Amino acid sequence: MTDGDSGRLPELDVLRGFALFGILLVNAELMAGPYAAFGGGPGAGALDRAVAWTVTALTDTQFYLLFSFLFGYSFVLQRRFARQQGAAFAPRHLRRTAGLFGLGILHAVVLYPGDILMTYAVLALVLYGLRDLTPRTALRLAAGLAVALAVLLLAYGLLTVAAAEPLTPAQYAPRVAGTVAAYRGGVLSVLGAHLHDLPSTLGTDLLYLPHFLAAFLAGLAAAELRLVERCGRDRAWLRRVALRCLPAGLAGGVLTACCADWPLDSRWFLVGHAVAVLAAPALAASYACGLLLLVRGRAARVLAAAGRMSLTHYLTQSLVLALVFTGYGFGLYDRAGTAAVTAGCLLLYGLQLAAGHAVAARVRYGPAELLLRTVTSARRPAPSGSASPVRRHRSDEPRPVR
Repeated sequence: MTDGDSGRLPELDVLRGFALFGILLVNAELMAGPYAAFGGGPGAGALDRAVAWTVTALTDTQFYLLFSFLFGYSFVLQRRFARQQGAAFAPRHLRRTAGLFGLGILHAVVLYPGDILMTYAVLALVLYGLRDLTPRTALRLAAGLAVALAVLLLAYGLLTVAAAEPLTPAQYAPRVAGTVAAYRGGVLSVLGAHLHDLPSTLGTDLLYLPHFLAAFLAGLAAAELRLVERCGRDRAWLRRVALRCLPAGLAGGVLTACCADWPLDSRWFLVGHAVAVLAAPALAASYACGLLLLVRGRAARVLAAAGRMSLTHYLTQSLVLALVFTGYGFGLYDRAGTAAVTAGCLLLYGLQLAAGHAVAARVRYGPAELLLRTVTSARRPAPSGSASPVRRHRSDEPRPVR
C-alpha cells in the first residue's frame, strides 16, 4: 500500500494523475475565452454547446474537490512522516506553505489569474490550526461549511432569478471586448489583463473557501481513519461506494449544467452552483472509487507518475494554454470553439501522461516539486537521479487543483 518507508500511498498519486484531466478541461474553458458561463459565445454551434454542457455536468466542481480532499489527506501523511523522522512539522509546513503561495503569485500574474495555489496556501494554515480535530468533528464541520455555502448561493441565486434580467452572450459581448483585445495583445497587454482580472478571481476563491476547506477536512478525517490504507484495494467496498454515490452525483451535475449552460438562462448560474456544492462530493467519490476499482497495472503506474508530479503538470498546462490562447503565442482567445478546445485538452493530457511516465523512470521529482521541496527542507536536495528505488519518494507534496 505504501511506497517504501515514506508512508506515500500510490492510490493517492493515481487519483491526482486522473484529476489533472478534469482540472485541465475546466481551466481550458476559462482560459480560451470569456463565455464559460454561457456554454459558448454568440456564434457557438450545437456541438460546442453540447460539449460545454457535458464538461460542466461531469467536471465543473468534482475535480477541484478531489484535489482538495487529497491535499487534506496528504497533510496528515506529511505530519505523520515528520513525527516518525523526529522532525518538527510546524516549520516545515510553514515553509512549504510559503513556497506554495509564492508559486501561486507567479502563476496568477504570469500565466493564469484563476490560480488556486494561493488559496490552498492560506487554507493550509487554517488546516494546521484544525489538525487535532477528531475525524467525527472534522466531518461535521465540513458538512456544516458545505451546507452554509449552498444556502448562501441558493438564496442569492434565487434573488437574482427574481430581480435580474437574463443576459445573453450577444449582450455580454460588448462588456468583454476590451478583455478579448487585451488577451490577444502583446506580453505587457496580457500581464495587464491578468492583473486586472486577479481581484475578481480572488473574490470568487474567497466565496468558495468554505467548500475547499470542507474537502480539506474530509481528507484529514479520512487520513486519520486510514481510509485509503484500509479500503483502497477492497474491491467490494469500492464498488459499493461508486454505485451508491453515482446517481446523486450525476443528477446534481445534470442540474448544474442545466442552470449554468442550457436550457435555463444566465440568472440561474448561482442556483446551479448551490446544487453543485452539495452534489459534487458524491460524484467525486464515485469517480475516485471507480477509478481505483478499474485501473490496474501499467495504466495505474502511468497515472501515478503524473500524480507524483502534479504540480509541475498543472503549471505546464497553464503555460501551454497561455501560449495557445493569449498574445504570448498564437492569440486564439475567443477564437476556438469548445469542442476544439476539449479535443486539444485530450491531446495535451495524453502527452503529459506519456512524458510524465518517461521522466518518472529517471528522476525523483518534477521541477516544481523539486523547488517546493528545497524551500520546505531549507537545504539543497540530493540530485534527482541519486536515490535508490526503495526510497524514491519521501513524502506527499501539496497538490494544486486549478
